[in-house]
Amino acid sequence: MTVRTLVVDDDFAVAAVHRGFLDALPDFTVVGEAHGGGEALRAVEALRPDLVLLDIHLPDMSGLEVLARLRARPGPPVDVIAVTAARERDTVRQAMSRGVDHYLVKPFTRAAFLDRMREYLARRAEVQRLGPWLDQDEVDQLLQHRPRAALPKGLSPVTLRLVVDALRGSDTDLSAQEVGDRAGLSRVSARRYLEHLVTVGKAEVLPRYGMANRPAHGYRLT
Repeated sequence: MTVRTLVVDDDFAVAAVHRGFLDALPDFTVVGEAHGGGEALRAVEALRPDLVLLDIHLPDMSGLEVLARLRARPGPPVDVIAVTAARERDTVRQAMSRGVDHYLVKPFTRAAFLDRMREYLARRAEVQRLGPWLDQDEVDQLLQHRPRAALPKGLSPVTLRLVVDALRGSDTDLSAQEVGDRAGLSRVSARRYLEHLVTVGKAEVLPRYGMANRPAHGYRLT
């Protein structure tokens, strides 16, 4: 099922651009637009979106107030990604304290927008895979209390997830070429991500011998 999304921005042209960006991602369906806080709250009640892309600077009320009201309403929670030019520290902290799921600062490129949406999809899928009862490790993941090590320059968290999923879906260790084939990456790119996983202790490397007894490496999650 696609993520039903409501786009909220006071600028009609900007809202149309964001809608166009989302049209490039088959996992999202834009169900409506709103250009003010009150209109956004009414649209949420009427359309029941899964996700709201929320501007902070709205003509009738702050997006922070909209966020607070969304979090106070009964019923299933709606995910909220702030997409805004507001970059003041206090504004960002208030958005975080009121439960924003991501915060994307304008201006940004189309690639940055799409990358953030893919990150959101990956996290959404991870949450949906959790069972009804959580252990401490899963609670930490859900609340994002576990500190995340910064990725080396040039590595993407979205692509890293593809590599991890490729390893997780195999009953045996995989070579860099096999991981690349499953994740849609070149062998060289796959090896960079695999070596990172080994470095941080998330995967192990095993000796393999291929044609003409040439040494190779296999990788599997630890």
